[in-house]
Amino acid sequence: MPHLVRIVIQLPVGLKTQLDNLKQQGYTTSGFIRAMLEREFAKMEENPAPSVPSAKRVSSR
Repeated sequence: MPHLVRIVIQLPVGLKTQLDNLKQQGYTTSGFIRAMLEREFAKMEENPAPSVPSAKRVSSR
């Protein structure tokens, strides 16, 4: 398994509730988010978004 790193995000209460409900179905929050990110990144590779002008890019912290 690749080296994993932790990230911390803030969510609205409604999204957190939905993630908690997934646990009752046997999903882990980490597993669900990891699978969703992998799926979305795969879509982006298939259909790359047009380039964003540098003035509109969001800076990372």
